[in-house]
Amino acid sequence: MINTILGRKIGMTQVWDENDNIVPVTVIQAGPCAISQVKTKESDGYCAVQIGFGDIKEKNVSKPMKGHFAKAGVTPVRYLREVHVPEGEQHEVGETVTVSNFTDCAKVDVIGRSKGKGFQGTIRRWNFNAGPKTHGSHNYRAHGSVGQCSTPSRIHKGVKMPGHMGDDRVTVRNLQVVRVDEEQNLIVVKGAVPGAKNGLVIVRMA
Repeated sequence: MINTILGRKIGMTQVWDENDNIVPVTVIQAGPCAISQVKTKESDGYCAVQIGFGDIKEKNVSKPMKGHFAKAGVTPVRYLREVHVPEGEQHEVGETVTVSNFTDCAKVDVIGRSKGKGFQGTIRRWNFNAGPKTHGSHNYRAHGSVGQCSTPSRIHKGVKMPGHMGDDRVTVRNLQVVRVDEEQNLIVVKGAVPGAKNGLVIVRMA
């Protein structure tokens, strides 16, 4: 059984558990994902399947990808991802991966891209403290000393400094599965997942 599925983040809401406690949850539209390619040890050196998700206009599909989808006999999709499968597990091109695989799954890992924040200073990017806001102070939001004197006369790698923040691949592990709706292809997990609304997420069994 394939333990991974692609989906999009719909948004957050809240539900009530059996003890009438409010539980914050994220709703994910997961699949259905068609298998567009199967890789084996004989042909590629490892076992994996390629699954796709997301609607796309035909004019936005390149000619090489049109040929790839036509060979597999599946509808063109926006996103393609490769999922490793255990050795000996057999799948066929054209099969569909649905949320029914996650019906008996208690916890999942969710992978997505965090929201991009652009260029940020050290206070927002690394949670530095601000300087004293008093008369004569010019160190309100400066990051302070970052290097040494004459030896070694440079800044070491890895020093926390201003720079690009966000837009990173983020994995949130062991999120509890609250509900699985097979009719609407929905997975409801407890807590927050990375990314903005309608962003691509990868859900895999923990």
